Amino acid sequence: MPAVVERPAQRYVAERATVGIPDFPRIADRLPPLIGTLATGGVALAGAPFFRYRVLHPGPRFTVEAGVPIDGEHTPDEPAFLGELPAGRYVLDTYVGAPGGLAAATEAVLAWGAAEGLTWDRTDGSDGEVWGCRLEVLRSNPREVPDPTQWVTDLLFRIDG
Repeated sequence: MPAVVERPAQRYVAERATVGIPDFPRIADRLPPLIGTLATGGVALAGAPFFRYRVLHPGPRFTVEAGVPIDGEHTPDEPAFLGELPAGRYVLDTYVGAPGGLAAATEAVLAWGAAEGLTWDRTDGSDGEVWGCRLEVLRSNPREVPDPTQWVTDLLFRIDG
C-alpha cells in the first residue's frame, strides 16, 4: 500500500539521456561506472542508485537520469553532473519483481494518488509530462540478487505543494 513520506533534499551525481524503452539499458548501464568512479574518488555514497524521470515524452521516450546519492562535495567530470533531489512530500510504494512490471506498478501508484486526491509535482510541457521528482530507487544489487523477480524497487513521486 502506498504511503506519503517526507524526504529531505539530497545531493546526487548523475548522467542524463533521452531514450525509448528498447534503449533504456544505454542509461541504466551508466550506473556501475558512475558508482565506480565515485568510489575510486573517495566520494561517500548516501543511498541506493536511482532513475529520475524528468520528462515523459510521447512515443514513449523518457528523459531520465541515472543517479547516485552522495554526501559531501564533489565536482564530477562530464558527462556526469551534480544535482539535488528536492525536499518535500512524496508517495512511496515498494515494488518487488522484474523491471518489466514497473510500468504496471507505476500506473497503480498514480491511480491510488488520483483516488486520494493528490496533485503530483508535474506540468504539461511542449514535449510531454515534466516531473519535478519521479524516482525508481534500486534497492537490490543485481550482483547480490541475480534473480530479477526478487529485485526491490522503491517508487517515489513528489506531491505538489
